[in-house]
Amino acid sequence: MVSLIVSNRMTMKRIAALTYGIIAYLAFLVAFIYAVGFVGNFFVPKSIDSGTDETSWKALLINVALIGVFALQHSVMARPAFKRRWIKIIDEVIERSTYVLLSSMVLFLIYWQWQPMTLVVWKTDHVIVSVIVWAIYFFGWLVVLLSTFMINHFDMFGLKQVGESTKHKLPDQNIFVTRYFYKIVRHPIMSGFIITFWATPVMTMGHLTFSVTTTVYILIAVKFLEEKDLVEVHGKQYEAYQKSVPMLFPFIKTRD
Repeated sequence: MVSLIVSNRMTMKRIAALTYGIIAYLAFLVAFIYAVGFVGNFFVPKSIDSGTDETSWKALLINVALIGVFALQHSVMARPAFKRRWIKIIDEVIERSTYVLLSSMVLFLIYWQWQPMTLVVWKTDHVIVSVIVWAIYFFGWLVVLLSTFMINHFDMFGLKQVGESTKHKLPDQNIFVTRYFYKIVRHPIMSGFIITFWATPVMTMGHLTFSVTTTVYILIAVKFLEEKDLVEVHGKQYEAYQKSVPMLFPFIKTRD
């Protein structure tokens, strides 16, 4: 009888974890799809340039602070040292899903509170040039999405962990993968983000603020945080990878 009660509790716990993981993943999907419209200024109710012009120091500070909140949450929670402490508070099975959910919530905060700064920095009215720029924009998003599947999309966004928990095991999260885009650059997801953030036929002050702050964050986070963690996890294997494959863009070697 006691064993049956314990078994039922474990089953309910796994079902709850799976449900939680699915909710977190759906939040990511909504945040990702909204980001395409938000940065591109189409289809969504509030985009990077929609609303009353707030080109001022106050708007600039608010926007930089919003990116700062995302950078802080995204970077701190991704560090191994934080994870080791965090899983003492929450179940390890839902650690990744919680990270994904909170990241999505911060993105929703950015979409909601972003201050439009519509002063035009540069623009092109040439139809062909605009088409090329938009093609690059969507190419960047495609690189981001495809890159997640080239490693393990469902592991990255927590679904694999909660799914495997129903089979009484946790997946291995330290597999080193260098297929497809990862043979060209070490961080193609970040490369895709940089491409899409800068590819616009109309660059406003608000969009420029977004592009500069996110690019600076990516460069700092990848170089000084992500790369350090990967070396600690994979050792000489990753060090050799660093020497043979550029960090963000093909044919551009960086000192590691």
